[in-house]
Amino acid sequence: MPPTPMPDDWQRALVVAAHPDDIEYGLAAAVAVWTAAGKEVHYLLATRGEGGMAGVPPVEAGPIREEEERRSAAVVGVTEVEFLDHRDGTLAAGPELRRDLAGAIRRHRPELVVTGYFGATWTPPGISPAYVNSADHRALGQSVVDAVADAANEWIFPDLVGEPWRGVQYIAVSELVDPPHEVDVSGAVEKAVESLAEHRRYLELLSDEPVEAQARQVVDMSTATGEGRRRVGFRLYWG
Repeated sequence: MPPTPMPDDWQRALVVAAHPDDIEYGLAAAVAVWTAAGKEVHYLLATRGEGGMAGVPPVEAGPIREEEERRSAAVVGVTEVEFLDHRDGTLAAGPELRRDLAGAIRRHRPELVVTGYFGATWTPPGISPAYVNSADHRALGQSVVDAVADAANEWIFPDLVGEPWRGVQYIAVSELVDPPHEVDVSGAVEKAVESLAEHRRYLELLSDEPVEAQARQVVDMSTATGEGRRRVGFRLYWG
């Protein structure tokens, strides 16, 4: 059964990721479509990605990656980027992370909450064997889903500031293979490539290939449909 378009009956979205650059590995193309249509999108990062640059100490890497994420977000029309300052590489699904995420959901008051795929493994089209998903991605995704309910309940984390937020209509989880819902991003591919290329220092450490070429390869892989269109796929849940 072909995917159906993502619902459009929302105005404010919160995109939640574990690390700087996670959103740019596909999701940013959908963000570019949404902001171009007048939607308001905010980013929430659980860590600063300080443990992700080989040879660069975390105290130096964190500010670099934060600045790259802010520039990357601006390319696709996102002006508000919040960091929770959890330690990169050690995210744990549980009350501490859920509490911080629930607090952020109350602050940003989204109708749509978006996060990355958080299954144990993932297999890009045409690739075998499968990759093991990051421990941070797995912990974050489960905690995001739980935090939507936590943000609506005044009793689970009673010390949280702000009124309970019960306005989340949908939770959208990125789905690369066989997604039930999709955003047509055919007109946003160049913005997505430009957005990922803003992670220049990070990408330069990953490969000797030019940054723009790396960015294009990633965006091409993550948005390809095999039908001449480009999409970002999602699996939706009620908020």
